[in-house]
Amino acid sequence: ADGVWIDSDLPRFVKLKREKGYRYTMVYTIREGETLELTCLVTGHPRPQIRWTKTAGSVSDRFQDSSVFNETLHITKIQRHQGGRYYCKAENGLGSPAIKSIRVDVYFLDDPVVTVHQSVGEAKEQFYYERTVFLRCMANSNPPVRYSWHRGRDVLSQGSDKGVEIYEPFFTQLQGETKILKLKNLRPQDYANYSCIASVRNVCGISDRNIVFKLTNKTVSPSIKLLVEDPIVVNPGQTVSLVCITTGGEPKPTLSWVSSSDSLPEKSVVKGGTLTLPAITSDEAGVYSCVATNNVGNPAKKSTTIVVRAMKKGRFWITPDPYHNDDNIQIGREVKISCQVEATPPEELTFGWLKNGRALRSSERMVITQTDPDTSPGTTNLDIIDLKFTDFGTYTCVAALKGGGIPEISIDVNISSTTVPPNLTVPRGKSPLVVREGDTVELECLVSGKPKPIILWSRADKEAPMPDGTLQVESYDGVLRIVNVSREMTGSYRCQTSQFNGFNVKPREAVVELIVQYPPTVEPVSLEMRQGLGRPVAMNCRVLRAHPSRVLRYEWRLGNRLLHAGHFDQSDETEYTVKSLNREGWGEYTCDIINEAGAGRCTFLVTGKAYPPEFYYDTYSPLWQNRPRVYGFKLQWTQMNPNAVDRIVAYRLGIRQMGQQRWWEQEITVEGTITKGELITHNLTELIKPEAYEVRLTPITRFGEGDSTIRIITYSAPVNPHLREFHCSFEEEPICMFTQDKNDDFDWTRHSAATRDTKYTPNTGPSGDRSGSKQGFYMYIETSRPRKEGEVARLVSPFFNVAPKNPYGITNPPAYCFGFFFHMYGKHIGTLNALLRQKGQAATEGPTWSLSGNQGDHWKQAKVSIHPTASFQVVLEGIRGPGIEGDIAIDDVTLEEGECRDLPAVSESQIFSCDCTLWYFTESVHSQKCP
Repeated sequence: ADGVWIDSDLPRFVKLKREKGYRYTMVYTIREGETLELTCLVTGHPRPQIRWTKTAGSVSDRFQDSSVFNETLHITKIQRHQGGRYYCKAENGLGSPAIKSIRVDVYFLDDPVVTVHQSVGEAKEQFYYERTVFLRCMANSNPPVRYSWHRGRDVLSQGSDKGVEIYEPFFTQLQGETKILKLKNLRPQDYANYSCIASVRNVCGISDRNIVFKLTNKTVSPSIKLLVEDPIVVNPGQTVSLVCITTGGEPKPTLSWVSSSDSLPEKSVVKGGTLTLPAITSDEAGVYSCVATNNVGNPAKKSTTIVVRAMKKGRFWITPDPYHNDDNIQIGREVKISCQVEATPPEELTFGWLKNGRALRSSERMVITQTDPDTSPGTTNLDIIDLKFTDFGTYTCVAALKGGGIPEISIDVNISSTTVPPNLTVPRGKSPLVVREGDTVELECLVSGKPKPIILWSRADKEAPMPDGTLQVESYDGVLRIVNVSREMTGSYRCQTSQFNGFNVKPREAVVELIVQYPPTVEPVSLEMRQGLGRPVAMNCRVLRAHPSRVLRYEWRLGNRLLHAGHFDQSDETEYTVKSLNREGWGEYTCDIINEAGAGRCTFLVTGKAYPPEFYYDTYSPLWQNRPRVYGFKLQWTQMNPNAVDRIVAYRLGIRQMGQQRWWEQEITVEGTITKGELITHNLTELIKPEAYEVRLTPITRFGEGDSTIRIITYSAPVNPHLREFHCSFEEEPICMFTQDKNDDFDWTRHSAATRDTKYTPNTGPSGDRSGSKQGFYMYIETSRPRKEGEVARLVSPFFNVAPKNPYGITNPPAYCFGFFFHMYGKHIGTLNALLRQKGQAATEGPTWSLSGNQGDHWKQAKVSIHPTASFQVVLEGIRGPGIEGDIAIDDVTLEEGECRDLPAVSESQIFSCDCTLWYFTESVHSQKCP
């Protein structure tokens, strides 16, 4: 991938790799709608945990859960709001976390919109063509957009037409970057098709966007009319249709509907200018607007309000004589009965009063009033002046809406000699209430009075919600029931008479105290302790919270056997120590700390099991292949806390092919004592391509098995891995992303000796791959007809990136060792060249390695040190000799960081050109130095 690598200077480094997109300095750009993949390459052991975070984007951004904790962050169909700075954080508990970031810029270009505005102030007469017209073009984009105007096929530019002015882009908060075309005092030739082209110059492959507007002498802004009343008052369940028509506008306006609630109801139907709301509900009431737009002038908008009739919440209250300081109802005094109902629309609300079921009319002694709707809407009062014995009875307030269709609301109020204000008391023994955590408790206030009011419960000691999350809880019987009471519910609770549905007097209230007892909260709740035989083990159990806070006692046990018991003094912790652990001392230890409410328990699992091993994932190229159909894997691990228990004497290795049930197991013997951080290696062989395997590793001490750990081994053909170790043996069809040069004369061919037909040219080419296998693959040039002498075939490697340490460029180019095996057997062998091709340089440099002529029926190795200053490719060039016995083959191409070392010996008789970076090797034991 053509990505940028960002190296950290921390001991454990993090690299960010961009899998797909377009590259700019320190910013990763991607087109909206594409898939973003950010890969964080991390080293460190134990294997660091990785977490992705983001800033500078929408606060509502949420990564897929599977991506946040993976090395690769995957965002499908990225949107513009998801741009910003992404952070990869890696930590393994050693030292400070390693953090790297990269900015992601999401590029997009929306279709442009052209709006037309005319200046009436410049009109000389009542003719449209004499007015000045402005055409404004706007398109949302990133990066900033460039605009160009065309009239028909002609390009408009500043100064090209005296009647045209073009304003350069300016920024407005609502419309972003815009460009305005001004047509001064319209002329006949100004009536034409105008096109605005918005361009981001093909950045990220985003093509230009185009919009056309036809300007005529009839062009005019839209106008509309609503064929409905305002407001529209309907009953629930009715179907409402709103009709909107256009009365003007050129081009023909388009109509749309919007609602005051931001979105139309789901069941609404829009057809042309008609909006239909079937079976309307109270929730769908509101303002509905028809909007017409044709991009000329401002959109036209007409609105109507839909009112859905409804009544709810009927309440009453009784007010004794307000002129005397008395809360009781008495003969000869005044009594007021108030009734309130919420209604929509409030002006349609009507009230009626009944006494004992008969209609009641307003009189001098019984005054019926309906208060001003502007100050207290939906309220009616019945004032009984000079209360008499004959006035006792049942009074009914009846509320209705004009026009019907909505059920009436009736409220009955009894006025009698037994009608008395409420009183609240707490029963004896009900405060304080002492309960245990988890119980069900009932808080009770006794309420007397007639009518009996609703009781409101709330917290009295602090601003805290009630157990159900609300600030107040209504109770009709004065009882507050709490299920599964918790320690946080300890405190004072206030019961209070409601001001509605009762007497309109000063609220009565009382307080109930609730005390919740709970067992001790201890730490640790559970702890695993691993220890070898003969060593001491100390266990400590600590009290964090308890109520009652006076802790009574503690008890230590191993299994069911009591080890030690006692009482707490001033301390809040207890400790138990095993001085010398024996085999009977392994097991589960518990410490119970007990108070009146119960016990809190600390649990300690003491075991001699070894900790699990930790696989080491950071070995470069752990895969290798020695035969075509199988591969090997270098399995590496370290042992977690190797000295915590008895010495590990062996590991049990289990391996099974993915999808299979059977495990194959073997034992790996360990000599000596394993030290912390020591890297242990075991080579897995005979793995079948391209199968994946599950590997299980279990440490073993003299007392048994420890904890296992599992990993998956997956085969993958080498495809441009990191430069520290690139290896390609051409075993797979993609040939490690090598490509054929498009400007050469013919191609290299991938073959194995088992499939290659050599009967026509038996005296040239290899009889197997570099390892001697007839099934192994290699690359070679076929020199049979129609090939001619001097024709060239070039095989080009993928690009390798060179990351500069210096931000201003590379001053000391890094070194890489390029190696390969070659086979040059046949009397007509031509020339094999190795070349270095660097990005940004016009031509490939001369060969860094070259050899001609017959070298015998042997595979031989070449190595050369190269020093690229930019991203580079290596090229292997085969040149056809004078005849058909001139096949040249290559295999096992490698590229490693650093100068070439451990150089094989070369023959004294070998003739080759020599410079100080060039070496050629054979299998002999002599040597040759560079002059």
